[in-house]
Amino acid sequence: MGRLIKNHWGRLIILTAAAYQIGSAIEGFIWPKVFWDFMSKNLNGAVAPVPVLQILNLIMGLLGLAWEWPLKPFAGSGPHRSIEFRLILYPLSALLAALLYQGTDPAIYYLVGVAVYFWAYSEGEVVCPEPWTLPKRTKIIRA
Repeated sequence: MGRLIKNHWGRLIILTAAAYQIGSAIEGFIWPKVFWDFMSKNLNGAVAPVPVLQILNLIMGLLGLAWEWPLKPFAGSGPHRSIEFRLILYPLSALLAALLYQGTDPAIYYLVGVAVYFWAYSEGEVVCPEPWTLPKRTKIIRA
């Protein structure tokens, strides 16, 4: 059995969360609701009459999809290979998703994905320049 490549597993979780976040943002345009409105009505202005929270969720979901399944020009760039930048951006995506009523599940998925990426980062994993490939092994020459 091989070793678990945690950054690939985290990538799959974040792809799921981002796709789900896009769907929840679109649904939020139809039925605008803040998740925390049972505690306070102060955030209701973020979803209606101007759908700011839905637009931000849509942008963050599209950014997550574009980052985790990169196009050829973006693949291998510094931001694409940086686990640290992911550890900064995805909690923000989780926060925005948690504010929207339809986005509570993607928020949980984002948090699980961030935990997996942190695990990968703490074990010294690297994101390969070519998506979905394995890191090249260095050959050990013994004398």
